[in-house]
Amino acid sequence: MNSLSDPLSRPSALTSVLPGSDALRALIGHIEATEETRERDTAGTRDAIERIRAAGLGLFRLPASQGGAGATLPQVYELVLDLAAADSNIPHILRNHFAFVEKARRAAHLPQYQRWLDRVLAGELFGLGASEIGTQHVGDGDGNTRLVPHGSGYRLTGKKYYSTGNLYFDHIIVNAKAADGRFIAARVGTRQPGVDVQDDWDGIGQRNTASGTTVFTDVDVDPRDVLPLDEDVRIPHQATFAQLWLTTIIAGIVRRIAADASGLLGSRERNYYHASAPRPADDPLLQQVIGELQSAAYIAESAVLRGAVTLGSAFDSSLAGAPDEALYVEAALQAAKSKVAIDDLALRAATSLFNAGGASAARESARFDRHWRNIRTISSHNPVVYKARAIGDHAVNGAPLPRAAFF
Repeated sequence: MNSLSDPLSRPSALTSVLPGSDALRALIGHIEATEETRERDTAGTRDAIERIRAAGLGLFRLPASQGGAGATLPQVYELVLDLAAADSNIPHILRNHFAFVEKARRAAHLPQYQRWLDRVLAGELFGLGASEIGTQHVGDGDGNTRLVPHGSGYRLTGKKYYSTGNLYFDHIIVNAKAADGRFIAARVGTRQPGVDVQDDWDGIGQRNTASGTTVFTDVDVDPRDVLPLDEDVRIPHQATFAQLWLTTIIAGIVRRIAADASGLLGSRERNYYHASAPRPADDPLLQQVIGELQSAAYIAESAVLRGAVTLGSAFDSSLAGAPDEALYVEAALQAAKSKVAIDDLALRAATSLFNAGGASAARESARFDRHWRNIRTISSHNPVVYKARAIGDHAVNGAPLPRAAFF
């Protein structure tokens, strides 16, 4: 069980992975070099997360005055691109922690976030318990998880799904309903009695991201770790950060596809007798495939990084105390437009790789199928048709964009 009774009981962590540093490049290089081991079991993933924890990457966005790397928001999304090209599972696991840190920066004046942010500064990682399986409208915030009084504190009971990364983290911020009907957020430790993070994710992609079930059975909750959501800090279009993060992972996968296809064609020797050139690397048709993949990667990266710049400006306005509604709307639009365009582009890129590689690219040992599987799985978080319809309604009729989760 993790204790938060004394936030000074552990030394503060210091990050060694500044934007553009040799240490950061070495960490990403190690993740790429060991990527193959992580689709088979969780041991390799645990090792990668422990290396990330030891390097202080969880403090990447915090100011240097607090021991963080002082990264700008665009630099955070550049990190996501780099990690996704190395191993798309890793930034997917880290998404909820980085989203929590971003929110904690805006809400640091609240005692709950002061308390929780101390744990981040000690090098600990935070996950999320939000989604439930059931008939409620996805993203409406309701569910069956309950927080009830018990002694001088509370007890939490419920079941959450899509709890990505909780298996590897220290804390979970759980959305629940209190006895008085108010929605709350409660912090629990992942190793507390009654917390069962199950490794039961069975998706075709994003394997070993621990995106399955977390069960809470009479888990003790300190009153200091309960925050009514109507007292929480809210921003316009609060889900844009997470949505753009997912699309940035896909853009990183497209970068990897382009690199894999280039390497595959460059090393290919066997050719068809009716090909356009004796050597595959000299074949103009196959060179065109590579050129199209390189271009797709460029467009995908450019789109998400432009969105990151706009979202960064919006977040800066909140940190300055005057949230700019127009910036938040524009950031939400850019994130949505990026998804609508990139989802299809990425899936086509994952197929085009095989045009450059021939039959040998389909070998199980090559594992090129993982690119399509991962893209398909990540993009399925939010069906693209709903995004496109909202963008069209906004453009034609001036209809406001959805403001809650999943947009």
